[in-house]
Amino acid sequence: MVSQLMEAQPNARRFAGDQLVTLVKLVVENAFQPIVEVGTGAVFGYESLLRGHDRIGYDSPLDLIDHAAEAGQLLALEQMVSTRAVAKFAALPDRAGATLFLNLDVRLIREGNALIDTLLDQLRKAQVPPSSICFELSERFDNTQVPEFAGLVERLRRSGFKLAIDDFGVGHGEMKLLCDYPVDYVKIDRHFIAGLDHNPRKRHLVKNIVNFCHVLGVRVIAEGIETETEFLACREFGVDLVQGWFIARPTTLMAELKSAFPHLQDVGKARRAGQSLDEILIRKQIEALPTVFEHESIEHVFDLFRRHPGQSFFPVLNANGEPRGIINERHLKEYIYQPFGRDLLKNKVYERSISHFVDRAPIVGLDADAERLMTIFANMEGSDCVILTENMRYAGVVSAASLIRIINEKQLKTAQDQNPLTGLPGNRAIRDFMRDSALDGDATRFFCYCDFDHFKPFNDHYGFHQGDHAISLFAALMRRYFFSEGDFLGHVGGDDFFIGVTDWTREDLTEILERLLSDFHDDVIELYSTADRKSGRIRGEDRLGHARDFPLMRCSIGVLELPAGRVIDDVDAISTEIAELKKRAKDGESGLEIAALGM
Repeated sequence: MVSQLMEAQPNARRFAGDQLVTLVKLVVENAFQPIVEVGTGAVFGYESLLRGHDRIGYDSPLDLIDHAAEAGQLLALEQMVSTRAVAKFAALPDRAGATLFLNLDVRLIREGNALIDTLLDQLRKAQVPPSSICFELSERFDNTQVPEFAGLVERLRRSGFKLAIDDFGVGHGEMKLLCDYPVDYVKIDRHFIAGLDHNPRKRHLVKNIVNFCHVLGVRVIAEGIETETEFLACREFGVDLVQGWFIARPTTLMAELKSAFPHLQDVGKARRAGQSLDEILIRKQIEALPTVFEHESIEHVFDLFRRHPGQSFFPVLNANGEPRGIINERHLKEYIYQPFGRDLLKNKVYERSISHFVDRAPIVGLDADAERLMTIFANMEGSDCVILTENMRYAGVVSAASLIRIINEKQLKTAQDQNPLTGLPGNRAIRDFMRDSALDGDATRFFCYCDFDHFKPFNDHYGFHQGDHAISLFAALMRRYFFSEGDFLGHVGGDDFFIGVTDWTREDLTEILERLLSDFHDDVIELYSTADRKSGRIRGEDRLGHARDFPLMRCSIGVLELPAGRVIDDVDAISTEIAELKKRAKDGESGLEIAALGM
């Protein structure tokens, strides 16, 4: 039969009509494409896609769906496809906590209740909770213009399903959806992801999409990741989940589906080897409040408030442990203080579950920096907290008071890290600057490592006071030449310094560094005696204790250039390159060596 259908491809449309679903059952298959957590490489869920449409004469799945709509077979087609997808999902060995993403065509909204009834029945039989299903709202048409849309969304939420906006940025009415409806995920269209690593306008747009989605308590999925640099850029901007060929292609074979992708865990491994200062401070302040599940009884919430009289809100989770928002005491007071109010809430006819009282709250991963948390919290006026997640699951909350403590402690730690002699930031701040700058490819960046030549014999001969004088002198010269916003000056320790600049040209930086080296040489020789200046050398011991003559002190600078669009997620690799450049600078006549990364 299948072979006969394949031979009849050119004529399939002619006789499909009410036979279309029968043909599709025989030929078309459900393929799953993994959707993966950015930070861990663990599979969060799968998008169900159609494959095999070409065997019956259709150029694309959309072509098939459009023909089904014209033939009045769209509901039957979608019921069959979603039922098969759920059956396949239920058979996965590692599906606990995973999410299945199904597309919801706007033309089905009027018949949405029938689709939901079929799906709920299938889910009960397969023992899959509705919270494991996310409907992607297609933006090919404006969903909000369909009168039945609001009612369908309410039923989907009441039933426990999740919602995503598909193809965000290129469709109809997605901002209205995001503003007016309780959306869980936004899927950024591939158009904005392609070439993200070297397109400043796309980077700006994606960065801001992620920020305002997180403020609204919405998680972000990047579609169509095809390169490592696109993946790194998405992770840099705080994207929560990714899918695309760089991770895995859609497959119809269950055996090919994995629970994790090691190549994602290895990308940027050095960066994740240890916790940042921000994460350490945030973990100290996080409060693991008790939670309620959105479909638990209202009585459970009353019991929580009774047992925690000082607490005015509690986080609300879905059955998969993902945060939906918070339930605030003030929403229940009108019922509590009305005669028979509590009985009304528990009345099945009235149908008021916890999900009816959920307020959206900012949701951010634990790896966010403190300043970003504060910005997100400030932009969500009236919010009680920021909900923090780890691996997309609820980890706790931080309040406004906790955020202030985090910022204050960070400022204190930063001050403690400063060098007491020069007042410049130390190694932790330098490493953080290098990490953040290397991940931001919007402009050209230069990392300059400065090291005095022949400092030890000078320090031994003239004493620590004069040695400190030379160090302070160089720090003052650095501040003279690098004072613009965005310029970073650091003191590694002893006679080693760091300069980081962004959006300079190599020519401008070379000119300024040559001036810095020249001024330092002219000023530092004044610290030598007249006799030593005249001879151009001093007698001292090398690091092995051998006596020999040393030239007068100078500074050497190795400079690593990261071109615009180049994103690096391995600070140790950058440090290795800089160390080699510093060595070449010391061996060179000018004391200055500049090279681009990997050149």
